[in-house]
Amino acid sequence: MINRIRDVRRARNLTLEEVAQRCDPPTTAQTIGRLETGTRTLSLDWLNRIAAALEVESSALVSSTAAADLPLAALLSPDGARAPTRSERALPPVPAENLVAVRVIGSIGDYRSGDMVWLRRVEQAELASALNRDVLVPRPAGRFVFGRLIAREGGRMQILPPGPGSRQQVVSDPPWLAVAETLIRAL
Repeated sequence: MINRIRDVRRARNLTLEEVAQRCDPPTTAQTIGRLETGTRTLSLDWLNRIAAALEVESSALVSSTAAADLPLAALLSPDGARAPTRSERALPPVPAENLVAVRVIGSIGDYRSGDMVWLRRVEQAELASALNRDVLVPRPAGRFVFGRLIAREGGRMQILPPGPGSRQQVVSDPPWLAVAETLIRAL
C-alpha cells in the first residue's frame, strides 16, 4: 500500500500542524509527519483520524498502485505562469459519501452553463465555516436555494442568489446544507 497523506495534505494547502490540530483528538505535527513518511506505522485508526481531518474518504489516503493524479506543471498568477519551486501533484476530485453536485444549465453570476459544482454537506457544528460561501439548501416540494450564505441567525439562513439584482432568500431550519467545494469547468 502506498501512503498518499502528504499528497492530499498538500493538495488541500494544509501544513502538518494544521492537520494535527484538526485531528480528533489533536496530535502533533511531528506525528503526522512520521505517518506521512512511513517512519510510524499507519494503523486503521490513524488513517480514519487523518482522513476526517483532511475531509476525505480514508481510501483517498492509500493506494495499491501509483497515484492517479497529475504533475503540477505551472503556477498561474497575475504576473504570468511560472514553474513551481518544488515538485507538486494535483489531485482530481474524489467522490465521497457527503458530496452532492449541481449542474449549471444556464449561466448565472460566476457560473457558466456546463459547469459542475461539487458541494460538501456540513453538520450543524460546521455551519460557521459556510458563512460567505456558496451553498445549496433544500426547500419543501423538491425545490432548492443556491447562493451565497450571507447571514445565519439561529435556524434562519439568509442566502443571496448569484444573479445580478437577485433578492435575498430566507430559509428556516433546513434539513441539511451543502457548501460549494469544487468547480469543474470544461474549457
